[in-house]
Amino acid sequence: MNKKLLVVGAGGFIGGFIAAEGLRRGFDTFVAVRESTSRRYLTDNRLHFVTLDYDNGESVMESLNDALPQGEKWDYIIYNLGATKCANFMDFNRINFLYLRNFVEALRKTDKVPHRFLFMSSLSALGMGDEKNYTPISSTTMPNPNTRYGLSKIKAETYLETLDNFPYIVFRPTGVYGPHEKDYLMMIKSIDNHWDFGVGYRKQLLTFIYVEDLVNAMFDAYDAGVVKKKYIISEDASYTQKQFREIVAQELGVKWVIPIKLPLWIVYVASYIAEKWAAIQLKASTLNRDKFKIMRQRNWSCDVSDAKTDFNFNPIYSLKEGIKVTVDAYQKEKDRK
Repeated sequence: MNKKLLVVGAGGFIGGFIAAEGLRRGFDTFVAVRESTSRRYLTDNRLHFVTLDYDNGESVMESLNDALPQGEKWDYIIYNLGATKCANFMDFNRINFLYLRNFVEALRKTDKVPHRFLFMSSLSALGMGDEKNYTPISSTTMPNPNTRYGLSKIKAETYLETLDNFPYIVFRPTGVYGPHEKDYLMMIKSIDNHWDFGVGYRKQLLTFIYVEDLVNAMFDAYDAGVVKKKYIISEDASYTQKQFREIVAQELGVKWVIPIKLPLWIVYVASYIAEKWAAIQLKASTLNRDKFKIMRQRNWSCDVSDAKTDFNFNPIYSLKEGIKVTVDAYQKEKDRK
């Protein structure tokens, strides 16, 4: 029989790629979604859908029992559910921590703890890096999250660490990009319109990971049998804003781009106003005070040596190669409109 995979939080940008890769690798692939979740990237008829109400632990237990017969369990669960922006900051704790706890408790009560459980955390769980000497962030970096988002992620990680006999793996990816991703798409669109907005005047090092490289690393970690370890996932290179702009502009065929550096205080004021206005409308704003803290960080360079050693992590896509694929998808979508 094929091994069984469950992708939790499968409806988003990364989730669709995980499900597709699971099918490609021969897993009997289940995708967990909410009733209201878009299934735009989950159209393969081989997928098995599991509808979950994460606020209700009893309901989650029932759904898990309905998804698999008694005595069966998934070989691999990839927990990709999470919120990166919220109208109410309290929702970070609810979605990124409490939902995970409800789900894991349901697994334990229904005797469906898998052979491996991968939790998608974030580099923001570690907080600010060294902004004096620009030492890369590594597995030895002491977590000190400076955002509510990052705090909710380290809280979830800590919860997993407290569990007995629970085979977790934690991934802390840097900025993930690729076709269908929205935040970097905004930057690509801006450069396509000849504008590039940066934040702050001090040196900033940025890191990226193309979505397919991230997803391949998930399955490579499973195959290697690693357990109870945390990994930073990033391309083993860092870039300046200028380098990112030049790569995107070249792929777009844009001859000139006007770079604008915005003072931190102006970005903070704009973030505060955008956040409050969105809250009045009961919406989440892409620009908010949490996002401001992330944008003002100067050092996102990463040490990925642990992942290289433990499961031969070796990203295929450089930023230039990944941006080419991403821009091609963006231009095809633009042509269809």
